[in-house]
Amino acid sequence: MKTTVEVETDPLALPQRWSFDNLATAWTVGRYALYAQNSILITIPVVGGVVVLSCLAGYGFARLRFAGQKALYYYLLLGLMVTVQSIMIPLFYNVKNLGLLGSHWAMILPSIGLGIPFGTFLMYSFFRGLPEELADAARVDGCNEFQVFYRVILPLTSPAVSSLTIFQFMWSWNAFLLPLLFLNSESLRPITLGLMLFQGEYTTEFPLIAAGVTLASLPIIIVYLILQRQFLRGLTAGALKG
Repeated sequence: MKTTVEVETDPLALPQRWSFDNLATAWTVGRYALYAQNSILITIPVVGGVVVLSCLAGYGFARLRFAGQKALYYYLLLGLMVTVQSIMIPLFYNVKNLGLLGSHWAMILPSIGLGIPFGTFLMYSFFRGLPEELADAARVDGCNEFQVFYRVILPLTSPAVSSLTIFQFMWSWNAFLLPLLFLNSESLRPITLGLMLFQGEYTTEFPLIAAGVTLASLPIIIVYLILQRQFLRGLTAGALKG
């Protein structure tokens, strides 16, 4: 909202005249429309894929009984201990061999795979905390296992689903290393790479850089404001159980 002179004179003072010119300039000059579109095309499938698969996997591990259940669950949790940097080289060649380099799928599929371990762990904890009598009552009323999951159990875990959605949206929207390696074309770059190039081009234009950072952060703030009530319920659920 401030001019360059105002920023250099007194960085902490309020602007003398509130102006949105910096936001408009950053949006047009920084090509944020294209970068935001790419981020949306990547983030929405990633968030949707992680939430759906994590709910299914968490329910299966928490409520169903099958051979190798615990071994598979703990094997899946090993994904929480593996850093992205340590698997970057084999991941790059796998994506390349699949012919996905140069497309949004090069980001979407690996991001879903990397997000499932945490999502499954989170949903498993919530599913385990629900009384088994609810599922038994639904089965007595004629529900099959999928109807028990979809109509009875899943609505009760909306705080956990909201928390997982916020976390996964934030991580996917702010992803930097994967798109830096997998998305070289400018037409595919997400907003994080666009912000990096924008900062490099306008190093001394602090109002423009601040406007660019604001534009890049707005979607995360909006998603949080929409889901904040469910998110806070999810954070306090564990405390109430104690």
